[in-house]
Amino acid sequence: MSDFDDEDDGAGKRRALSNGQVLGFLARFWLRRKAIFAAGVVLTLVAVAFDLALPWASGKLIDVVAAGQKSQAWGAWAAFVGVYLAFSLIRNLAHRFWIPLAARNMEEMTNEGFARVQAFSSDWHADSFAGATVRKLTRAMWGYDSVTDAFTIWLVPSLIVLVGLSVMMLVRQPLAGAISLVVVVLYLAVNLWITERYVRPSNLKSNALDSAIGGALADAVTSNPTVKAFGAEARETERLAQVTAAWRDAVMVTWNRFTDVWLGQNLLLVVLQAGLSGAMVWAWLQGKAGPGDVAFAITAFLLMSGYLRNMGENIRMLQKGLDDSEDAAAWARLTPQIADQAGAPDFVPGPGEIAFQGVTFAYRNAGAPLYDRFSLDIAPGEKVALVGPTGSGKSTFVKLIQRLHDLQGGRILIDGQDVARVTQGSLRRAIAVVPQDPALFHRSLLDNIAYGRPDATFDQVVEAAKKARAHEFILKLPHGYDTLVGERGIKLSGGERQRVAIARAFLTDAPILVLDEATSSLDVETEALVQEAAEALMQGRTTIVIAHRLSTVRGADRILVFQNGRVVEEGRHADLKAAGGVYARLNAVSEGAA
Repeated sequence: MSDFDDEDDGAGKRRALSNGQVLGFLARFWLRRKAIFAAGVVLTLVAVAFDLALPWASGKLIDVVAAGQKSQAWGAWAAFVGVYLAFSLIRNLAHRFWIPLAARNMEEMTNEGFARVQAFSSDWHADSFAGATVRKLTRAMWGYDSVTDAFTIWLVPSLIVLVGLSVMMLVRQPLAGAISLVVVVLYLAVNLWITERYVRPSNLKSNALDSAIGGALADAVTSNPTVKAFGAEARETERLAQVTAAWRDAVMVTWNRFTDVWLGQNLLLVVLQAGLSGAMVWAWLQGKAGPGDVAFAITAFLLMSGYLRNMGENIRMLQKGLDDSEDAAAWARLTPQIADQAGAPDFVPGPGEIAFQGVTFAYRNAGAPLYDRFSLDIAPGEKVALVGPTGSGKSTFVKLIQRLHDLQGGRILIDGQDVARVTQGSLRRAIAVVPQDPALFHRSLLDNIAYGRPDATFDQVVEAAKKARAHEFILKLPHGYDTLVGERGIKLSGGERQRVAIARAFLTDAPILVLDEATSSLDVETEALVQEAAEALMQGRTTIVIAHRLSTVRGADRILVFQNGRVVEEGRHADLKAAGGVYARLNAVSEGAA
């Protein structure tokens, strides 16, 4: 299964995991801390034992009072109170173990789910709504909490109490015991079957639409400048209203179905009440039941009805928690599309030699490969420019050396190391990328510049900013290097973002540098500043420059002209211009546009 199979369009296209598969995923977290889990289980079972003893203590007290045994009255009373006190204290103590278990497991589940999502390919993220992914992660965390509470704290103890009381009743009053046992089994079976078959499908649909709300919100909020630019606030509100309306309709079906189940549960409780009381009245009329038996039955019914109500509520909570955790459980079963080989070594940075050897590559769902047995060598320290029309393979070239995609044939070597056989993280740390539109974090300028080298000192960050011609504008900001830049760096201008990205590349000090249209959207004055910083950054590094504006690549050691995944021309600017080929035509268009 590829990681693309996980995605859906908000209507639940991906086949859902079974309840057992999701429960198995959550149970593995319980067993990570066996001692705490075992202590919680043991204490809960001890508390259940005292709860089971409550009808016995109640019946004993009534028998003593009815028989006029005054000497034993206070002892029977003490036993009745003591049983309930012991139950309360031990149950409370059990929760002291369940709390740290839940908190630590929820923390780890969220962290591991996030790490899993981070490991998925760029295509997976491109196909996903970030807001929906975030919603699924946070919902799964609370789904774990609901399942743990429902299953370990309530459902299993409830089942033990209900079966135990029924068996005790069966021994004491066979008819009443048989009725209670049948109702308990019927109650549990009907609830589980109806919840999974009747409620779960609608709950999964409403969950998918809940994720869609998160996706729609994040999409509009992160694109707010575009929304404002087109005066489209009302249109975005209407778009969200369509998503929330679909969610409203789906969730009303889900809640109504839960309410239907609740009605059935209460009808079964009426059957239990009528059966037990009727059986005890019959037994008393026949002289087969005394006051203690009646008190036992009434206390047992009160306990059983409370537990049955809790069981019904917790079955619903269990199902909702399983559904909420289903996405995280599904992610855990997926193999990332781009995965490190077992025992892969880290990439060892060298002088920056790059070699494409018979590379064949096609994008997912593409009809034909973009690269077909493509070969190319770039010498260490060489400054190479990639030019050509959109879709010709320039950006793909850079993605492949970063191993953002895997090849269908051939191999790519960097300093003699196959990029598919080293760890992805170490490989990408050796390649500094300055994109056309740098996406900064909503963190301080200091954090953003130091992102590629988090152990850098403040002085090293400042030195990198100076080399990138960014230090001066940073000092003019209200909080200097501590200034928050806004989501995706929205508080900075395009040129400022570019210079921050260049400062980050300076600090990373990677042997390979990629400049992807780094100045294409800037005004002339800002472009000069950024170009000056970029020229300084290129010194001593193997540099790949992607450009549509050919004026920025005239100083390249070699210009590669791409067309349909092939290099159709290569050479220096003057030579290619004089040749009168593809590059000359592109250059003429570029100069005309200028």
